[in-house]
Amino acid sequence: MRKSSNPFLLKGYISAELFCDRKREIEVLFANVQNGIDTTLISARRMGKTGLIFRFFDQLTEQGEKKPIYVDIFSSRNLSDFVKLLAEAILLGFPDKTTIGARFLEFIKGFRPLIGYDPLTGQPQIQINYQSAQEKEYTLQGLLNFLEGQEVPIVLAIDEFQQISQYPEKNIEALLRTYTQNLKYIRFIFCGSRKAMMINLFSNVKRPFYATTQYLMLEEIERKTYAQFIRDKFSGAGMTITEEALEMVLDWSLLHTFYTQSLCNMLYYIADNQIELATVKLACVELLKRNEPVFYQYRQLLTAAQWNFLIAVAKEGGVKQLTAQKFIAKYEIGTPANARRISRSLVEKELLLEIATKKETTYRVYDLFLARWLESEY
Repeated sequence: MRKSSNPFLLKGYISAELFCDRKREIEVLFANVQNGIDTTLISARRMGKTGLIFRFFDQLTEQGEKKPIYVDIFSSRNLSDFVKLLAEAILLGFPDKTTIGARFLEFIKGFRPLIGYDPLTGQPQIQINYQSAQEKEYTLQGLLNFLEGQEVPIVLAIDEFQQISQYPEKNIEALLRTYTQNLKYIRFIFCGSRKAMMINLFSNVKRPFYATTQYLMLEEIERKTYAQFIRDKFSGAGMTITEEALEMVLDWSLLHTFYTQSLCNMLYYIADNQIELATVKLACVELLKRNEPVFYQYRQLLTAAQWNFLIAVAKEGGVKQLTAQKFIAKYEIGTPANARRISRSLVEKELLLEIATKKETTYRVYDLFLARWLESEY
């Protein structure tokens, strides 16, 4: 039996001991908050964005100077959902037994809500019925004004913020900008995983949030730092990993947080005291096998041309020129126009990842497990 629980987390945040690095990013967040600057935090999915926010919140709580609130609006479809999630996040951040929490419960009664708690998680659940669109807007403004009125420094992180651009209500950006621009006690962290959409929200001169924040892009953790973290976690459980095995872990996972953690999590589960190259290969095969039902579902949802295009990109590892004649001819894609059309569709479906740097743009299959499976199967 393993002496301790698996230290390689696949979701959530538990403690600083199980969190790898991100010192620079945390320093930037602290500096922005201290200097009254709102932040736009952007990363690819599963890069550790949410974990970073909670690690930062952990340190804020330790200092006791500012109150953190986190709201994930990924599931929201409209303004009503946004208001509901924000109200629940406020109640979670300020429980009803606290002074501010008690005030909030009294305040929100004015909106005639139904308030309950999830029987499994204990998370607050709030339902508000509206008679008009104006009531929704008034409620949103009221929630922000309530927080501001407590005269307590607050850091409010809104995750998957790009969702607001998909709401049927067309004035949400303008409303939020109007309601937030003069708040003195609240600093915002607008988080998102759709890079193009987030940049358009905050850098398009025609959009309300234009030039209102500073950007923080979340990239892969530095290789040496991640390597040492992995060694330490295995060592803490009485396990060792050879340098050859460790190099394969980092190469195969491309240092992408979720995939690196997943592979190490599997190794911790299947390995004895010594982790060698063969052990890593076995873990990789097991991970891909467990994800095969998802891969088959991808294939069912895509056209033959789209599926073949993903195979081509996966086998190349990454493609810089999707319309290059050599690439098109090698994988029988057709014409440059076909390549452009298919790639745009796959980027929109978040099956193809567009990585832009100062020098060039590279395209990779978004789901690394899918990419590795396509490499091995085709």
